[in-house]
Amino acid sequence: MKTTRSNKTASNNKSASGRSKGIFRSGWLKLILRIVKIIFIAFIGGSLFFVILFRFVNPPVTWLMIQRGFERKAAGKEWKIDKQWKNFDEISPSMMRAAVAAEDQTFLENHGFDFQAIEKAIKKNANSKKLIGGSTISQQTAKNVFLWPGRSIIRKGFEAWFTMLMELFWSKKRIMEVYLNVIEMGDGIYGVEAASQAYFHIPASQLTNHEAAAIAVIFPSPLKWSATNPTRYLRHRQYLIMKNMRRLGPLEF
Repeated sequence: MKTTRSNKTASNNKSASGRSKGIFRSGWLKLILRIVKIIFIAFIGGSLFFVILFRFVNPPVTWLMIQRGFERKAAGKEWKIDKQWKNFDEISPSMMRAAVAAEDQTFLENHGFDFQAIEKAIKKNANSKKLIGGSTISQQTAKNVFLWPGRSIIRKGFEAWFTMLMELFWSKKRIMEVYLNVIEMGDGIYGVEAASQAYFHIPASQLTNHEAAAIAVIFPSPLKWSATNPTRYLRHRQYLIMKNMRRLGPLEF
C-alpha cells in the first residue's frame, strides 16, 4: 500500500514538474514574441517617420560618409566630408540626364525596380567574378540615405522596403534631388555640387553634357576613377552615356 502511494506521489511530482517547465517555456516564448512584435512595430514606425521626414528635410549625413571619414582617419588622412546641398532647380538638367543615362534609363517609368536589369545582372554575375549591379536610382538612394554599405541579403531586403516607401511618399523629382546630393563622387566628395567644383571648378548648375557625363561615368567606382583623368575604358563609357543622353532627350519630372 505504501509503495503504491509512493509511486503516485512521484508521478504527481513529475507531472507538476513537467507542467511548470511547460509554463516556463510558454512564458519565455510569449516574451520573445512580444519583443519581436515591439521591434517590428518600432521599425515600421521609424522607417515611415524618416522617409516622410526626408521628403521635406534634406538628409544631413549618410552612413557611407561617416564610414569613409573614419577610413580616411585610419589611413592617416584628415577627416573630410565635402558636400554642398543644391535644390533640384540649382542642378544642371544635363547632370540629371547623365545620371539617368548611366544608371537607370527607365527611372521616370519604373516604380523603384527594374526587373529586367536585375535579371540581367543575376545572369552575368553567375558567370563572372566581376559583379555588376541592377539597382535603380531609387534603390541606390534608399541605400545611401537609410542604410549601410554592403551586399548582404538582409541589407538588400531593407533596401527594397525603403525603396517602396520612397516611391510611395516621394516624387521622382525629390528622389533625383536627394540622389545627386548624397552620392559619393570622389575621395571625401559627395553630391554633384562638390564634384562639379572639385573637378571642373564651376557650380553644378553650369555643367555641360560632356562634363555631366564625365562625372556620371565614375559613379560605380568614385574612389578608383577620375572625372578629369579618364582611362580609355571610361572615355568609351562617357561616349555611350552621351549617346544615351541624346536619345533620352529632356527629362519631364
